[in-house]
Amino acid sequence: MDLLRSLPIGLYLEQPVTWLHRIDARVKVAWLLSLLLAPILASSPYRIATVAFLVLLTITARIPLRVWRQQMGWLLLVGALVTVLLLVTPDGIAITQQPRLPTPVMLQDWPTDLTPPETLPAVPPATGYRYDIVDVTIAERPFNLGLHITQRSLRLAIKVSTLLFTLIYATTLFLLTTAPEEITEGIEDLMQPLRRIGLPVTEIALTLTLALRFIPLVLEEVQNLVRSVRTRAIKWQKLGVRGAIGIWLMVSERLIQNLLLRAEQIASAMQVRGFTSPNQHRVVWHQLRLHWWDWLVLGGLGLFWWGRIMYGGIV
Repeated sequence: MDLLRSLPIGLYLEQPVTWLHRIDARVKVAWLLSLLLAPILASSPYRIATVAFLVLLTITARIPLRVWRQQMGWLLLVGALVTVLLLVTPDGIAITQQPRLPTPVMLQDWPTDLTPPETLPAVPPATGYRYDIVDVTIAERPFNLGLHITQRSLRLAIKVSTLLFTLIYATTLFLLTTAPEEITEGIEDLMQPLRRIGLPVTEIALTLTLALRFIPLVLEEVQNLVRSVRTRAIKWQKLGVRGAIGIWLMVSERLIQNLLLRAEQIASAMQVRGFTSPNQHRVVWHQLRLHWWDWLVLGGLGLFWWGRIMYGGIV
C-alpha cells in the first residue's frame, strides 16, 4: 500500500504538462470559485451541464487514463449511489388531503330527505405533467414494498449528486494541474488589496505553503505506521474489541508524536537558515504574468457567467 501514489485526492501531476498546467494560477482560482458558486440556485439542466463541462475539460487536457480513472472513477460511483438513494427515498412531502366530495361511506349516512350531491365528471388533465414519475408496488401488505419516484426526489437527487461531484472534482482538478507554490503565489497576489485593512497576507500565504508541503509528510507517517502494524501479523480476532481499540490508540498517539517531531524539524530548519519574517525572506518560485492564452481563458469565464445568468435559472 502506497498512500502517496494510491490516494486520488490532492495530488499534483508533474508529467505530462497539459495546457491546464500552463494557465496562470490566478486565472484558475477565478475559474474554481466560479465553478463552485455557479451551481448554487441553478436549474437541474445547468448542473448537469457543469458536470459534463468538467468531464470534457479533463478529456481535452489529455490527462493520463490512470490518473483520470483514479480521480473520477470513484467519484462517479459515489455520485451514482447518492442519486439512486435519493431517488428511491421519500421526498419529504407528506400531505393529507381532505376530499372535496363525500366518499361512498359518507353517502350511506346521508339523510334520506336530502338529495345527495352530484358527482362531477372526470376532467382530463390539461397538460402531461405528472408528479409521480414511477409508482410501482412490489409487494402488498404487511411488507408494502414499492418503488416511488417523484419530481421532487428527482430534482433533489440531481441537485445533491451534481453539487457533490462539482465541489470535489473541480477542486481536485485544480490541485492536479497547479503546483502548491503557484497556488500560494496566486492567492497572495489576489489578496494584496486586503493589506490596506491590516490583514497579514504574506503570513497567510506562508502558512498555506507549509500546510500544502506538510500533507505528504502526514501521508508518509500514516503509511509507515500502517505498514508496521501489518508486518506484525496481529490476530485481531483474539484481541477483541477492547484490545483492537487499545492498539489503534497507541498507533494514533505515535502518529501525533511523529507529526509534532516533523513540525519541530521544519521550524528548526527555518531558524537555522535565519528566517525571521516572511517579508524579509521572500522566495519567489514563479513569475506571475498573464499570457495571451490566460486572457482567452478569462474571456471564456465571462461567457461562462453569461450562460449562467441567461440559462442557469433560479430554483
